[in-house]
Amino acid sequence: MTPTLAQIWRQPTLLLAFGFGAGLSPKAPGTVGSLVALPLYLLLAPLPLPLYGACLAILFIAGVWITAQAEQRTSHDHPGIVWDEIVGQLVALTLAPVNLFALLTGFALFRLFDIWKPQPIRWLNDNIRGGWGIMLDDLAAGIAAALCLHGILFLWMPN
Repeated sequence: MTPTLAQIWRQPTLLLAFGFGAGLSPKAPGTVGSLVALPLYLLLAPLPLPLYGACLAILFIAGVWITAQAEQRTSHDHPGIVWDEIVGQLVALTLAPVNLFALLTGFALFRLFDIWKPQPIRWLNDNIRGGWGIMLDDLAAGIAAALCLHGILFLWMPN
């Protein structure tokens, strides 16, 4: 069952899980959900790394509960549940400079790893259920994207 926008706005858990409505996109809801993370990254990027990491940890742990609750109201890993994409995108951009190149490259890399799901991302997606399963594969995709992003930045922007 896919909730309506009105239902999402009445249920805070669904509002968060569906990325404030981004997950209702008829095309590529995960990509639209990842876009929601970009302005949030611009707000969080100035934080010192320990505080940024603490925010990510809180968003991740909250996401385990939020996505599990949403899954009970919809279906297993419903495509409209995009909280995991939001958190995964924030992981991908960790320590990235705030410039267009880094944001677009980090966005593209996260989407690549989230869609392609190479191992062990695929294993996490296929073998862990519930909120943990929804969140862990996107965490792994975010880590893979961050490593690649920083490798690219090191090679092409060595300042």
